[in-house]
Amino acid sequence: MTPAARDFLAANRFAVLATIDPDGAPHQAVVWYRLDGNELVVNSAEGRRWPANLRRDPRIHLTVEDGYRYVQVRGRVAAVIDDQAIAQADIAEMARRYHADDGDEADRLIRDRFTKQHRVSFRIRPERVAEDL
Repeated sequence: MTPAARDFLAANRFAVLATIDPDGAPHQAVVWYRLDGNELVVNSAEGRRWPANLRRDPRIHLTVEDGYRYVQVRGRVAAVIDDQAIAQADIAEMARRYHADDGDEADRLIRDRFTKQHRVSFRIRPERVAEDL
């Protein structure tokens, strides 16, 4: 990953995550993410389609865009994290990142929504990164 791509991904943007449904069809979802070293971390409540897809088939494609500028990451799930202490810490960190301008809202989401859900984190190891920055 180039320094420019890393800087772009470090900004507060949403990602479109693509997984593969059991019938081979693509499935997309808009997600929060964070960088952790050379990996990306995404997190979800259990029961959604895209986490089930990743458990079955670890291939993933993620696009982060800002108008015509973008970074695309193709890779695989390096680790599925079901440990609730870790998964809850991941979503709390993302909530604080995406609601940095409103810490009370981040705390409310963590307290009233996320801690009541069974969460799962996926660590994504990039295999190919494309960018137009």
